[in-house]
Amino acid sequence: ENVKPVLFINKVDRMINELKLDAQMMQVRLGKIIDKVNELIRGMRQDKYEEWKLDASKGNVAFGSALYNWAVSVQTMKKTGISFKEVYEYCNQGNMKELALKCPAYEALLDIVVEHLPSPIEAQKYRVPTIWRGEAETEIGKSMTGCKREGEVAFMVTSISVDPHAGEVATGRLFSGTVEKGKELFVSGTYKKDRVQQVGIYMGEERVEVDRIPAGNIAALVGMKDAIVGSTLSSVEMVPFESIKHYSEPVVTVAIEAKSTKDLPRLIDVLRKMAKEDPMIRVEINEETGEHLVSGMGELHLEIITYRIEHDEGVPIIASPPIVVYRETVEAETGPVEGKSPNRHNKFYFEVEPLGANVVEKIVTEGITVGKDKVLLRDKLIEAGLEKDEAKNVVLIIEGNILIDMTKGIQYLRETMELVEEAFKDVMLKGPLAKEKCRGIKVRLVDVKLHEDSIHRGPAQVIPAVRSALLAAILLGKATFLEPIQEVFISIPQNLLGNVTRELQGRRGQITDIKTEGDMVSLKAETPVAEMFGFAGDIRGATEGRALWSTEFMGFKPIPQALFGEKVMEVRKRKGMKLEMPQPADFLS
Repeated sequence: ENVKPVLFINKVDRMINELKLDAQMMQVRLGKIIDKVNELIRGMRQDKYEEWKLDASKGNVAFGSALYNWAVSVQTMKKTGISFKEVYEYCNQGNMKELALKCPAYEALLDIVVEHLPSPIEAQKYRVPTIWRGEAETEIGKSMTGCKREGEVAFMVTSISVDPHAGEVATGRLFSGTVEKGKELFVSGTYKKDRVQQVGIYMGEERVEVDRIPAGNIAALVGMKDAIVGSTLSSVEMVPFESIKHYSEPVVTVAIEAKSTKDLPRLIDVLRKMAKEDPMIRVEINEETGEHLVSGMGELHLEIITYRIEHDEGVPIIASPPIVVYRETVEAETGPVEGKSPNRHNKFYFEVEPLGANVVEKIVTEGITVGKDKVLLRDKLIEAGLEKDEAKNVVLIIEGNILIDMTKGIQYLRETMELVEEAFKDVMLKGPLAKEKCRGIKVRLVDVKLHEDSIHRGPAQVIPAVRSALLAAILLGKATFLEPIQEVFISIPQNLLGNVTRELQGRRGQITDIKTEGDMVSLKAETPVAEMFGFAGDIRGATEGRALWSTEFMGFKPIPQALFGEKVMEVRKRKGMKLEMPQPADFLS
């Protein structure tokens, strides 16, 4: 997004009290963290590297503990005389309160912001062209790059929270114009206008109501009931800002139900509120059981969600053990596979094959969808590795799968294509193996035979024909499961390496990198999410609580062939499906 970075390194107290690093080792370790972040900056913005490079001596880095509210930087060291040596002594003695009084975290952070981050007037000149794809020479374009207060309103929503008194609060950056109470704003993607009921700014955690807020500020608006994270709010219709991209996916699910039926309406409200506040939560209803399925990024994320529902919102619930979300895909090319409509008057022929990993990654990370700009879509897909004649004929993209129309001059197909898309979407969201979502499948429609009378090619004829052909084609294309993988980062004293290695290998983990720094070892591993349940407690036990660890979603990988049948049956059993492997013949007539 072209945002100039500053760095705050958290949990410094744990380095001293848990990892038992001395003052010198601690500084070496912190220096390596800064070097790693600088490598990221160089990789993303080579042209700005010298200007944006992080350096503790320049004062654009702070170190501290958010939990205990203390932080130090070059500026605070000059003011207070408290350096790393004193920090080490305070932490060793467990005297965090005094350290927080002498070096409050807010001072160190605000000093960095004031000293090193550019003003909106300067930053928006180079930020707007990166996050907005509209015409720079239009009135709204000039107003945003110039951060003009008198221009039309352009506001990007980056967070939604719920205030018990005011309701939903949309917080974000105001790039242009002035927002005041009573102003009506368009919400991108809804074709609706919402009226601003309150305008506020944040003073720490507190939201303070004001009359108006001009461009360049971070504002909190009440009354934007149709806005979600990533929405563009504007006083005139405009090209919305680029959508906010999330590089992780909800891959673990729990089924939640209210302990008492009288709490069900409150549970629905709470889940709807949480899904708006946190874009990484997905809520669905299992129509067969009536349970609410809540998906998150991992076991810990879901534990926090269920804790908040019970303790913060006061709704007693029953939560199932966590369930891992798989994806269905194909390993081979197959087709053409014929799908016939129930009346036998319409026939559809599909070819199915794996979609290249680069194309899938580009679609998922960039949120590529089929929009009005077909040329831009074609160019993006060609860049990712799709053939030109396929890229220009893409009809629909969903969940990292694409539908391509390779037919030429088929009569009546244009008016039927909407039904084909509907059936394709249905199959991609509920694959043939166990009704899990599909991923990385390229579907080509190669031929169609349609009845000339529209009465004989309605939804009841077209949708079943397309569904059956696609389900059979996926099974014929060596259907398999993809399982979600997490990258695990662990820092431990060297003498505990054997314990950690055993713990990871027992969870089908593969160690990809080991680095030794003095008495400490940092290791990186790839582990299936399904094997990570209970890891927090087990790693604590294996290392006497001395491990610092974190995980990051890495994507999906094919499940080992030896586990394939077992996992498919596990999911089918959970969903109440027949305990037998589906066959192409089940779908072909």
